[in-house]
Amino acid sequence: MKEKWVTAWGNAISITERRPENYTKNLTLRYPVLMLLDGGAIRITLDNFCGTEPVTISEVWIAKAEGDSRIDPDTSVPLTFSGSASVTIPAGERIKSDPIQFSFQKGTHIAVSLWLKEFTEMRSSVRISGPLSGGFFALGNQTTLAQLDANTSKKTNLYYFLSDIEVLTGEQMRAIICYGDSITAGAWPDELMRRTLKIGDGTTAIVRKAVCGTRILRQYNNITYDSYGLKGETRFPREIEVSGADTVIIQHGINDIIHPVGTDINPFRPWSDLPTAEELIDGLRMYIQIAKSKGLRVYLGTLLPIFEWRTYAEFRETLRNEVNTWIRSTDEADGCIDFDQAVCDPNHPAAFREGFDSGDHLHPSPLAYQKMAGIIPEALLHA
Repeated sequence: MKEKWVTAWGNAISITERRPENYTKNLTLRYPVLMLLDGGAIRITLDNFCGTEPVTISEVWIAKAEGDSRIDPDTSVPLTFSGSASVTIPAGERIKSDPIQFSFQKGTHIAVSLWLKEFTEMRSSVRISGPLSGGFFALGNQTTLAQLDANTSKKTNLYYFLSDIEVLTGEQMRAIICYGDSITAGAWPDELMRRTLKIGDGTTAIVRKAVCGTRILRQYNNITYDSYGLKGETRFPREIEVSGADTVIIQHGINDIIHPVGTDINPFRPWSDLPTAEELIDGLRMYIQIAKSKGLRVYLGTLLPIFEWRTYAEFRETLRNEVNTWIRSTDEADGCIDFDQAVCDPNHPAAFREGFDSGDHLHPSPLAYQKMAGIIPEALLHA
């Protein structure tokens, strides 16, 4: 049987919020993840894309997970990097592990545990949430413990350094990339994973590449907002380098619309950052062109309601609607996924429908995230 490497799980790597305590020492990170594919071997990518100095990971172990922070220690095996248990990743670079034999079936949870023995700059990471997301950090080297010590461990939604997990699997297997900002860093990709596991044919992995606060056209170059990440032309080409991917779903652009407020209100958010509809559409066209050049099908997701968000204004609503009209009508992409229509109030389309607003009038509720995942065409979940 012919086999190939396919990314079965993934995250973007961006910038951690700048804090005085952005260094750590003698810390374990454990990340349990759900596999949607069968696999016979595995390798991972560790990424220091946004670091300003090299980081050294002293040990990395992989094991089958048994819920939350628990693993089956009998399945625990070390990963190596060019034959070494320890790996130093230069600033701005990423490194793949050596492949190891590690067999599992779809629906298996595995856990990757990293030990940071020496002082380590904790800058390259991403914040992700959802029912299948979240990891743990623990004091000391607890990489092979069956259960992290509850007195010295804590949950976290920050994923440091761990980027893609690739599996050696059947030639028909493939991945879908979910690309975007905090809305995609929320629960809809997790809900899509659940749906794929339930109704898919076992050929498709869901890989999230999302960074909170990011915009298509601009980025912040100050420490107040640098955790809002990199602009689209920096992020996108790198984040769609996903083994075995054939499709990308893009849900991005609302931050370009809601962030600018004028330097009299916020010195880092000038009105000059506000794009026209044409500029924002050109940014989406850039995504389409890059994705097509990599052989990916492209589905554009419409921008969600923002009524009563703290910077809401009619001109922003007009801009959102102009962009959404283009997304719905363009033939430059392979299709439109109308997230906006799915979650908006039909009697007041600028707002979320009842039960679909998280409470901040920008991010969806858990029920709305389920709805978003539910409108992805079922055909996309099959090879």
